[in-house]
Amino acid sequence: MSHELYRMIGLLEEAKIHFRLDRHRDDSIMITATVVGERVEIDVFEDGHVEYSRFRGDEAVEEDIPTLEALIRRHADP
Repeated sequence: MSHELYRMIGLLEEAKIHFRLDRHRDDSIMITATVVGERVEIDVFEDGHVEYSRFRGDEAVEEDIPTLEALIRRHADP
């Protein structure tokens, strides 16, 4: 039987949904999938269990550079 990581990747590929793989933890691989209006972070663990988080937005285009700069400064490492 295939690992859950490969099953998730197969589902995304079949649906033609853009994704990328990252490693932020020792015991999991994160799949970040992007669809219109939503980003989904899927953590697939060594033991095969899956956890995910959804981030929804309206994808509005903004041009206020001072607000963008403030956002970047607020999240910068000290």
